[in-house]
Amino acid sequence: MKLPRFLMGDNTDYPDAIFIVHTDYPRFIINLVDDEIEWLEDFAPEDEKELVAETENLIEEASQFYDREVARYEQ
Repeated sequence: MKLPRFLMGDNTDYPDAIFIVHTDYPRFIINLVDDEIEWLEDFAPEDEKELVAETENLIEEASQFYDREVARYEQ
């Protein structure tokens, strides 16, 4: 099965959270309300430097995905 790159997540235990799941490497869940990220990967120390540089781009892409999805629901 081919998964979408991003998925929206919902949980009634966290009614104010906006969860986005990134399914490609590096996999993570982000709460767009506070930009808190839970990584679903283990990283080698040498990979962490590259990951820090890419994190800003991934947060921006997750935000754009959310905005696009909300706009589609409103149509």
